[in-house]
Amino acid sequence: MQLSGIALTFGGAPVFDGLDLVIQPGDRVALVGRNGSGKSTLMKVMAGLVEPDRGTVVLPPGQSVGYMEQDPAMTGFDTLGAYAASGLEPGELYRVERAGAGLKFDPDRPVATASGGERRRAALAKLMAEAPDLMLLDEPTNHLDIEAVQWLEEELRATRAAYVMISHDRAFLRALSRATLWIDRGAVRRQDKGFGDFEDWRDSVWEEEDQQRHKLDRKIKAEARWAVEGISARRTRNQGRLRALQALRAERSGQIRRQGAADLALEAGGKSGRRVFEAQGLSKTYDGKIILRDFDLRVQRGDRVAFVGPNGAGKTTVLKLLLGQIAPDTGVVTQGTNLEVAVFDQARAQLDPDMSLWDSLTGDPEMRVSGRSDQVMVRGTPRHVIGYLKDFLFDERQARAPVRSLSGGEKARLLLARLMARESNVLVLDEPTNDLDVETLDLLQDLLGGYDGTVLLVSHDRDFLDRVAATTVALEGDGRAVVYAGGWSDYQAQRRAAQPAAVAAPAPASADTGAMPRKPQKPKAGLSFTEKHRLEALPAEIARLEAEIAKLEGLMADPDLFARDPVKFRKASEALVARQQKLAAAEDEWLMLEEKAGG
Repeated sequence: MQLSGIALTFGGAPVFDGLDLVIQPGDRVALVGRNGSGKSTLMKVMAGLVEPDRGTVVLPPGQSVGYMEQDPAMTGFDTLGAYAASGLEPGELYRVERAGAGLKFDPDRPVATASGGERRRAALAKLMAEAPDLMLLDEPTNHLDIEAVQWLEEELRATRAAYVMISHDRAFLRALSRATLWIDRGAVRRQDKGFGDFEDWRDSVWEEEDQQRHKLDRKIKAEARWAVEGISARRTRNQGRLRALQALRAERSGQIRRQGAADLALEAGGKSGRRVFEAQGLSKTYDGKIILRDFDLRVQRGDRVAFVGPNGAGKTTVLKLLLGQIAPDTGVVTQGTNLEVAVFDQARAQLDPDMSLWDSLTGDPEMRVSGRSDQVMVRGTPRHVIGYLKDFLFDERQARAPVRSLSGGEKARLLLARLMARESNVLVLDEPTNDLDVETLDLLQDLLGGYDGTVLLVSHDRDFLDRVAATTVALEGDGRAVVYAGGWSDYQAQRRAAQPAAVAAPAPASADTGAMPRKPQKPKAGLSFTEKHRLEALPAEIARLEAEIAKLEGLMADPDLFARDPVKFRKASEALVARQQKLAAAEDEWLMLEEKAGG
């Protein structure tokens, strides 16, 4: 595909002007840029859904293009399967079944009752089944669980087709891209390197821009000084120099400033108690499906706990159990003292699509300033609505626009604006990364790193999990929820390490090494049902504590940590002591139960 001289304006500043672009056969391209920079618009131009004001889009004869949009139109189709299979020959329908199995969508689901995520999965299955020469993928990983994302990665890695993809999932982009298109202030740059090199490339471009701007500013300053001091002699030549100065000033004023980063800020309220949540023996069943079985978890102040698992495994349900929003079938949840909880929900249910951005903030009871309709309370300080919206990269024109007019990334930023206006000591983030651009994700991660409170997180973004989580709770099916130390990569490494032990016959504990059998043992005589279950669960708990201790010891081995970040050093020290005490208690309990079971 070749795009030549593309210009496009939507009633204001040009989105693109004089854009030239070529997509080669077999290209694997990451399309990146800030939210609102025009990524989806460019894809729609490439797909023929948006007509440019000027310029041409040329596709060679015999080449086909497929586009997966964020909000697919399914009018006229009764089920998701009927939509996904439309346009295919009977002999090609197996492709829909295969893609549906990998992407986990129900082809019999009526379109009228399907969620946005189910509709997007059906649209992606349709595109994969059609197998066009060029695939245009707009946020294909949104609403996919990690297993489905990994399936999609393998499919795209194996295909011979070219594709251009927009995604917030950095691990996905790094794994697949071989070239990067960067939209920045209406210009599109290309680098024939994958997304892994993007940040270095972007920073070098910006650094060069800053140097050129600095040189231009110095030249304008010198010429302006000359204009004041030396204009009397050789007036004709001097007039030409003045015109050159005017041209320099015009060049400087015509330069488009880079959009600043969102001004995100988090402030913890009063400290919660040391124990934030403690779950003991939780079980929950929905419609005959076991979501959780005999689950124990203790969350302490300052912990960063991620919940992972396939869609429908019950991650959000576990959060609601901990928050007391739903009751468990069995077991008990004890909440700590002085909790101030702020929630980011994946359904964006806190946002009314018919309400304006202005009213979304001023209408929030926790943000309302008594007697003022143009101000909101932000972490205890009144702020003008427009000024606060500008912190999150919204302009004055958008303030009175309805929420429904926002992109997915803009809705996420608006929800963050509401969340970050209040003080909290517990953050509950349910899929916060959907639709956010890379720069905003980086800021959010940095904020969470410095947040002096507790974070509970649900996400399918592997990179985000690795950067934020210190503990991972994996919902592995059939009601099993297993706690692992670290983020996503740590969880995967621990699972791989445990697999050979799970296949082999259980070995007795070694008096020298303290090694524990990892495979659940057969019930032993002399133990109650609860004690048998506890004996089976202890080896995994001991392994988790050992891994957490090793990670904390590695952190504290940094000789400069105390001087650089005394708060982090103190927290790590307290966490290390607490986990060492837990490990000693768990080992004593295991030995006691083993002796009791042995007679």
